[in-house]
Amino acid sequence: MQKEKLIFLGTGHAMTLDCFNTCFIWQNEEGENILVDTGGGIQILKQLRSAEVDFGKLHHVILSHKHSDHILGLFWIVRNCHKYITAGKYEGNLHLYMHKELEEVVRTILPAVLPKKFTDLFDERILFHVVEDKEEREILNYKIRFLDIHAKKDRQFGFRTTLRNGKSMVFLGDETYDEALRKEVEGCDILMHEAFCLESEADRFKPYEKKHSTAKNAAVIAEGLQVKNLILYHSSDNDMANRKEAYEKEAKEVFTGNVYAPVDLDVIEL
Repeated sequence: MQKEKLIFLGTGHAMTLDCFNTCFIWQNEEGENILVDTGGGIQILKQLRSAEVDFGKLHHVILSHKHSDHILGLFWIVRNCHKYITAGKYEGNLHLYMHKELEEVVRTILPAVLPKKFTDLFDERILFHVVEDKEEREILNYKIRFLDIHAKKDRQFGFRTTLRNGKSMVFLGDETYDEALRKEVEGCDILMHEAFCLESEADRFKPYEKKHSTAKNAAVIAEGLQVKNLILYHSSDNDMANRKEAYEKEAKEVFTGNVYAPVDLDVIEL
């Protein structure tokens, strides 16, 4: 039996061209999948294919917030779901999890741009699940605690969960950690935190003005919270050949745990 894993379909922010927007597959030992965010376009389907993810085993999608680089790939997930259902290759339903304001956005935009045959699946084969802050849902036998991350821009949810191996994992969306989340994050085994650029690039990319972090800043936060493993994502693409090494090196200067700065299609065993 395989191990639980994260498959990073994309690791970039909204305007990256040399890597896809941040989204990832959380896969259990049986090969069943939870997709977290969907990127900004049809490349989501290409990335799923490249990662050899069986779409027939993708029945759960968590959406963090309404920004284009996180939800526009959902158009193509819906279209592909219709294709699989029509071909008799999709058993069960597709479940979408999001907060109330995001549900309103999705239910407004998708019917405006997709033919009716696709959105006819809504509430029959594509099911919406509205979640609240600190609400716990069971998905693929994981208890997932949804968290309002106190984003300074649009409302955004992350989550905390316990993996099958007993490790705690926290995903904090794409804004910097807020102190209101300390009880949820402190001492966790795996923290997933955005890192827009290196500290040395802050004057150029201005992450703090965008409510984002640098690799160093995210690592300082993780160290202060006594996190064991730090995963960095939602990053710039100006130096893809060296980004992974540079981000990990900068973070390790201030963080004593393990650091991972994945590139697209990287797999992290949990």
